[in-house]
Amino acid sequence: MATTTPAGVRAHAKHGGGSSAGHAPMTHRQIMEALSGLLLGLFAAILSSTIVTNALPTIIKDLGGGQSAYTWVVTAALLSMTASVPLWGKLADLVSKKALVQISLVIYIIGSVIAGLAQNPAMLISARVVQGLGAGGLSALVQVVMAAMISPRERGRYSGYTGATFAVATVGGPLLGGVITDTDWLGWRYCLFVGIPFALIALIVLQKTLHLPVARRKVKVDWTGAFFITAAASLLLIWVTFADDKYDWLSWQTYTMVGGTIVLALLFVFTETRAAEPIIPLRLFRNRTISLASLASMFVGVGMYSGTVFFSQYFQLARDKSPTMSGVMTIPMIGGLFVASMVSGRFITSTGRWKGWLVAGGVSLTAGLSLLGLMRYDTPYWQLSLYMALLGIGVGMMMQNLVLSTQNQVAPKELGAASSVVSFFRSLGGAVGVGVLGSVMATRISHYAKDTITSLDPKAQAVAARSVGGGQLPDMDLLPAPVRNWLEGAYGHGIADVFLYAAPFALIALVVCLFIKEVPLKTSGALAQAAQEKTDTLVEADLDTGARLQGVVRAPHGPLADARVTLVDQEGKVAGTTTTGPDGAYAFADLDSGDYTVIATGYPPVAATLAVSGPGIDAHDIELAHPGV
Repeated sequence: MATTTPAGVRAHAKHGGGSSAGHAPMTHRQIMEALSGLLLGLFAAILSSTIVTNALPTIIKDLGGGQSAYTWVVTAALLSMTASVPLWGKLADLVSKKALVQISLVIYIIGSVIAGLAQNPAMLISARVVQGLGAGGLSALVQVVMAAMISPRERGRYSGYTGATFAVATVGGPLLGGVITDTDWLGWRYCLFVGIPFALIALIVLQKTLHLPVARRKVKVDWTGAFFITAAASLLLIWVTFADDKYDWLSWQTYTMVGGTIVLALLFVFTETRAAEPIIPLRLFRNRTISLASLASMFVGVGMYSGTVFFSQYFQLARDKSPTMSGVMTIPMIGGLFVASMVSGRFITSTGRWKGWLVAGGVSLTAGLSLLGLMRYDTPYWQLSLYMALLGIGVGMMMQNLVLSTQNQVAPKELGAASSVVSFFRSLGGAVGVGVLGSVMATRISHYAKDTITSLDPKAQAVAARSVGGGQLPDMDLLPAPVRNWLEGAYGHGIADVFLYAAPFALIALVVCLFIKEVPLKTSGALAQAAQEKTDTLVEADLDTGARLQGVVRAPHGPLADARVTLVDQEGKVAGTTTTGPDGAYAFADLDSGDYTVIATGYPPVAATLAVSGPGIDAHDIELAHPGV
């Protein structure tokens, strides 16, 4: 199946087009070489989030911040990452994916340098915003590039490497952060510098190993839509961060911010319906799998980010462990994530079945969060290990496979937008979840502390009141034993409530996954799919308004009579239809200048894209191949 181009007319293949030899499927070695650079960049991005979790209590105390600053250091990065993911994904459909990955790495490096030099909480939070922009690019683009290189069926196998990278960075980050923080001659600032070498190595590796064709499309970025979605997400996260701290949940500030978020979201939807290249094509949500996977990802994000953020406070403040030991004690959760992502990926590649893993992951995630809601400061560690492992297994089975189910539904040209939709909702759920649950945690800890303070003698009560005053995180090592035990109990119970409140969201994700329809995974990657579309040829012809387009539809045995030919304009509207005569000829007259697509249907349909302008007549012949030829 091919098209022929008239003499004197220049033609070139669209993204991924051309001969299969020109863009042949990548070998396993080529994939692994490019994937190593991608995963190094992803490792650096994840490291920037996880390495500070055990160091945050020390960082906030040194910079003079409180619980609000503690939450904002995490939320700021999630905010910028969440808001930027759709833009990165859309840009990946328009320009060089490789260049975008490298730009996101540079942004991450700049943010890391500023964060490491921070002198106060405000400077650190601002730097985390920059880091989040880079991390948002990496989290969106790694999935897009993998989809371009690897078929959905095989992607399960390679997604296991992504899950393993996430697991290693998640467990290695807190461990490394704890060691750096506990080492006198280093200090917590090196926690923010340590990801820079990995990012630099990733830049070099990607430059040498990642070679993807560049999409030849007009770059029309929907900046208005990007502004509205960024503003809506930012206002929502600002509200949940300050609610119950600066103002009540039910207050005029809440009504104003929630109302503003709704208005901005509606403006975003209105803008997207009219944009030439929308940031998030709303038509994607007509697909049931994409809609449900996005919704499930949002609720999975709540459980995923809760585990990585709040465990450090639990182990350090409720069990009086060092930052290093806090990282060590989360190994069961990361081990579960590592094993689940690798095993599920292998089985999906072997069988092509993925829905069962989503459902099993939802069950495990719900069970893990529910059981963690029962923990206290003195809960035996073996029980905690089991609960954390269940949480990790659930995240490992769901996180990558929800993206996979979405990518399997779209054409190569929409991989970036579709992948970013799932990542956006996962990040949004995590960011809002951390903000809300952080506020809930502070309230519950205060509640339990007040309820149990009468168990202390009057002198200890005075010390206890000073230890929790001013909104600062307490230094457990400086407190008398009775006061320390009292405060550890309050923290243990309060943090447990956070996981208990997160469990219903995991249950909702499970229910949503039950309604996702399993579709067989494709066996070719985006590049291979595009290479097979040899009929998608851009032909540049010079024709005036009112010009005539004519040609002949041919089959292997000669001209094909009664073939249906459809002409579609650049807005997707049908400009005309005709049926070929006995000689296979077709013609369209009185055409306006612009871009057109000619679709000929005889055996398999064949499409050709045309740019029409200038004087003359375009003779464009189309050749159809019989399925048996």
